[in-house]
Amino acid sequence: MDKKISPVRESIKYCFRQIKQYKRSYLPLSVINVIIGAAAPFSELIFLPLAIDALMAEEKNVPLILFYFGIMTTLTILLQGSNSVLSIHLAKCEDLFLNASSREISARCMEIDFSLTEDKAALDQIKKAREGIQWSGGTHQIAGAFFTIISNVIKIFGVIAVLIINAPILLIIIGVLLVLSAIINARKNDIDIKNFTELSGINRIFGHICWEMEDFRYGKDVRLYSAAGMMLEKTSQQIKRLSDYWENINRLKFPLNILDIIVGVLRDFGTYLYLGALAILGKISIGTFSQMLSAGGTLHSSLQAVIMGAQDIAKRSNYMYEIIRFMDYPPAMEKGSRKIENINGGHEIEFKNVCFSYPKTGVAVLKDVSIKIKAGEKLSVVGLNGAGKTTFIKLLCRLYDVDSGEILLDGVNIRDYDYDEYMKLFSVVFQDFRLLAFSAEDNILLGRHEEGSDKIVDDLFEKTGILEKIKSLPKGRDTMMFKQFDKDGVELSGGQQQKMAIARALYKDAPVIILDEPTAALDPVAEYEIYRQFNSLVNGKTAVYISHRLSSCKFCDNIAVFSEGTVKEYGTHDELVHKTDGIYAEMFKAQAQYYV
Repeated sequence: MDKKISPVRESIKYCFRQIKQYKRSYLPLSVINVIIGAAAPFSELIFLPLAIDALMAEEKNVPLILFYFGIMTTLTILLQGSNSVLSIHLAKCEDLFLNASSREISARCMEIDFSLTEDKAALDQIKKAREGIQWSGGTHQIAGAFFTIISNVIKIFGVIAVLIINAPILLIIIGVLLVLSAIINARKNDIDIKNFTELSGINRIFGHICWEMEDFRYGKDVRLYSAAGMMLEKTSQQIKRLSDYWENINRLKFPLNILDIIVGVLRDFGTYLYLGALAILGKISIGTFSQMLSAGGTLHSSLQAVIMGAQDIAKRSNYMYEIIRFMDYPPAMEKGSRKIENINGGHEIEFKNVCFSYPKTGVAVLKDVSIKIKAGEKLSVVGLNGAGKTTFIKLLCRLYDVDSGEILLDGVNIRDYDYDEYMKLFSVVFQDFRLLAFSAEDNILLGRHEEGSDKIVDDLFEKTGILEKIKSLPKGRDTMMFKQFDKDGVELSGGQQQKMAIARALYKDAPVIILDEPTAALDPVAEYEIYRQFNSLVNGKTAVYISHRLSSCKFCDNIAVFSEGTVKEYGTHDELVHKTDGIYAEMFKAQAQYYV
C-alpha cells in the first residue's frame, strides 16, 4: 500500500466524486434516509412499554391502550416503510455506480501507455481494479455503509440515555462483548485483505485460460493439435488453485466464526439474566423490562453496525483503492506539450543511434539504428523475422520509448511533442491488426463521421479491392463483423479483413502511412494489385512498408535492410539487388520466382 495515503479517505473521495458526477440526488435522499432510519426504533421503544404497563394495570384503560398501540403501529409503518422505499430507490443506483467504475477502467485501459499493456505489474493492477469493483461493492455499498454509521450513531445516543436511567450495567455487558466481536471481525477482514492480491493473480490466469477455451479463433488449432486435453488440464490446475485458496480462507476463519457465535450467546444470556433479575426484584416494571430489552438490542445492533460498518468501509476501501491506483497508474513514457507545426504537411523523421530492449527483458532488439525518412518518401523495411522491423515502427509511433539515442520529427525529439497530437501523424496497419465486432462502416470510420463519408468509404473499399464483397453482404456496409453481437454477423477471410484494415488506415488521412506486413494474408495477385495502386492510395504521403515479399520494394524510393537489430544495408532496389553477397540481393534472389 502506498505510504501516507489512506485508502479509506481516497475511496470516500472517489465515492462522493461519483455521486456528484452521476447521481446528485443520491446525497440528499441518503441524508433523509439517515434521519428516518435513526427515528424508526423509537416508536416501539417509547410506546410499547407504555402499552404493556397499561395492559398490566388492574384497571385497564382500553382507549389509552389502543391509542398507544395505534400510534406505535402507525409511526412504525410510516418510518420503516419510508426507510424501505428510500433504501430500495438508493439501491437502484448500485448498478449505475458499478457500471460507471467499469466504464472508467475501460477508458483508462485504452489511454494508458501501450508498453504497460505488456507489463505484468500493470496487467495485475488492471485485474485488481476489475475485481475491486465487485469486491468493494462500488460507491453505493461504501456510501451506504457511511450513512448507516451516521444513522446508528444517532440511535446510540438515544438509547444510551434510556439505559443509563434504568439499566446502566447493561451498557457494560453489551460494550465488553461488542469489543470482543469487533476484534474477531477485524481479524476476518485482515484475512480477506491480505489474500486479495493472491486471488487477483489466480483469477487473471484462470480467466485467460477459460477465455482461450471459449474463443473460436483457437478452435482449429485446438482440434488439429488435440490441445483440448492440455487446456482442460491447465483449467483443472487453476480450479484447484482457486479451491485451495478458498479452503485456506475458510480454515483461517473457522475458529473466528466459532468465537463469534460464543460471544453472541454470552451477550444474549447476560442481557436476559441482568434484566430478569431487575424485574424479579421489582426494580423495573414489565413494560420497562421490555423497553430495556428493546433498548439493549437497539444499542447492541447500533454499536455493532457502527463498528462493523467502519471495518466494512475499511475493507471495501482497500478493494476500491485498487481502482484508484489503476486510474492514477504512473505513465511509462515522458510526454511533452509542444505543438506540431503544419501537422497535415510533410515531416522529416530521423532515428539517431537508437537502441531499445523491451521492458524487463534485458535483450537488445535494436542496436544503434540511424536512418532518415524524408517527407513524402516511400521507405521499404525488410529483413528476417526477429530483425527488429516491427519494433522500429512501434518506436516511431511512440508505443515505446527508446533506451538511448533519439527519434526526431522535423529536428525535434518526439518526446517534446504533445502525445495525442503526435499520434495524429500516423495511419498504421500492424500485422496483428484487429477489426471490431461492429459494422463494416464503423470499422472504417471509428466514430469519425463527416459529410460525404459514405462516398469516401466506398471509394476506399474500391481502391483496396473489397467493394464488391461489401456490397454482397446482407446489409452492405451496415453488416456486422463477427457474431459477438449479431447472429447474422459475417466472418470475412483474412485477406478481406486486411483490405478493410488498409482502408481504415487510409480513411484517417494521416501524413504518414505505415503498413506492417500489409499483404501477408493476400495471395500474390491481390498483393500486386494493392502495390500497383500504392501511389494513388498514399497520395504523395510519407509511407513506410514492412514486408517479407520484396515485390513491395519496387514501389519504394529507398530500402532499409534490418539484420541483427540494426540497419545493415540502405539504398534503392537497383543498388541493393546488385550488391555482391548482400543480404537484400540474397533475399530477392530467393523470392524472384514470385514477382510479377
